[in-house]
Amino acid sequence: MSFVSAVLTEVEHIALPLPIIAYPMVAAVLFLALGVVLWSFREVSNRHSGKADAYAAAHGAHDPTSSTGGH
Repeated sequence: MSFVSAVLTEVEHIALPLPIIAYPMVAAVLFLALGVVLWSFREVSNRHSGKADAYAAAHGAHDPTSSTGGH
């Protein structure tokens, strides 16, 4: 008798709390929920770009298109 078959005969079968099809369904629902959250935050930076540009201009920020160095 091989080691694998000896281990398999000794292992107890544990009853799962949910049917086996429920686990991928729960994962799919969670994935969909996270996708909805991600979709709801699309283009948030674009909605506030005017406010950010005004703040940068008021506080003497550098021109982001210039290639004078920096970060």
